[in-house]
Amino acid sequence: MFRLDLGRANEYCDRLDRRSFLQAGATGLAALGLPHLAQARDAAGASRETSVILIWLDGGPGHMDMYDMKPDAPAEYRGLWRPIRTRVPGFDITELYPRQARVTDKFSMIRSLHHNTGDHFAAGHRILTAKDMGVSGANTDGKFPSIGSIVSREVGPRRAGMPAYAAVPYAASIGLNPGYFGANLLGPRFHPFATGGDPNSPSFRVQNLNLANGLSLAQLEDRRSLTRHFDEARRQLAPQAESIAMDRFAQEAFDFVTGPAAREAFDINREDPRRRDRYGRNNLGQSTLLARRLVEAGSTFVTVHSGGWDHHWDLQESYQRLLPQVDAAVAALFEDLDERGLLEKTLVLLCGEFSRTPRMNDGSGRGTPGRDHWGEAMFCLIGGGGVKGGRVIGSTDALGQRPATRPLRPSNLHATIYQVLGVDPHLSLTDHTGRPISVLDDPAPIQELF
Repeated sequence: MFRLDLGRANEYCDRLDRRSFLQAGATGLAALGLPHLAQARDAAGASRETSVILIWLDGGPGHMDMYDMKPDAPAEYRGLWRPIRTRVPGFDITELYPRQARVTDKFSMIRSLHHNTGDHFAAGHRILTAKDMGVSGANTDGKFPSIGSIVSREVGPRRAGMPAYAAVPYAASIGLNPGYFGANLLGPRFHPFATGGDPNSPSFRVQNLNLANGLSLAQLEDRRSLTRHFDEARRQLAPQAESIAMDRFAQEAFDFVTGPAAREAFDINREDPRRRDRYGRNNLGQSTLLARRLVEAGSTFVTVHSGGWDHHWDLQESYQRLLPQVDAAVAALFEDLDERGLLEKTLVLLCGEFSRTPRMNDGSGRGTPGRDHWGEAMFCLIGGGGVKGGRVIGSTDALGQRPATRPLRPSNLHATIYQVLGVDPHLSLTDHTGRPISVLDDPAPIQELF
């Protein structure tokens, strides 16, 4: 088992220091379990070859300081920055987002998303799986597959040789890796394929794309032939549909390991330096650019991780550093997708597990003021993939505390993603006891976006 230490994760407000590890079965590539690397299955209802990029702001980004500002609220609510007008009348955003202000016609904003929990773990599980299931800080194990894992199983990669579900640089939710981005009851073959490392580093490379040490392509083909021998026996016992699926798993795994598609897509150094500059020469900017490369090459669901968003104090200093990075990455991504003719085929989302309290605190004795946990109202940026741009869905009350119009839940967001990808929102999975569980408690998408 190849093990890559990704270093210390950001410290969360529970003061626990966690270390995240990426485990990639490099030696497993030589084993008979090649099908377990494939992250694919037909989506019978898929009508378009759309893909998803989810930019995850881990720790909780505040709606009141980004996309749902309240300039007429009392000072302790309205915060530190003023809103600016954008290309779309009535779609104001923070002054720290000048580049996004020029492209608001390309994306829309959900302002009334909520799940009503301020627990990092409960919130992360609800946003990424659309399920509660009792997950909390006292019970952190994932109980349901992430939407990326379900898409991986139902849709598979858009092109041979690419992972269906990928994470840049890794999939982590609240310090857990892959945590609520993982497949859980679907099994580890539907976990995201993580790049590791820092795409902004000159020495960046995806180590776990390589074959196991000492293994040649000829030897791998020999192992594959042996696998086929056992497959013939399996076909006599397994239902035909299952056999076909397993054969496809094996083929896609072999294509991924041996083909050039993934290695070329993951090589960010092939990009024009001027385009890299547009995204921002930092981890978030280059990770977002790499995500675009992956969906262009054939991945179906790609996550981008940005940590350090748990701002109970020193919010001003952190946001003045982080928000310009988000601004460059998001604006460049929409511009780039549009220029390359990929915007109608790529759905982009930006969110975190929850938002921050509308009323600012005094810094809790730890520094300058910040905001605490808030799941009563939060935002999600969404655009591309057939979603109309320039729309604001829902609203919050005058103090930004709760939805005032069009309250929406994580299930509605997931149903919207499924509609873009052609996945049936009424899908059910079978748990370990054989009991069917509906993927979505509410399968209604946000139709105003279409």
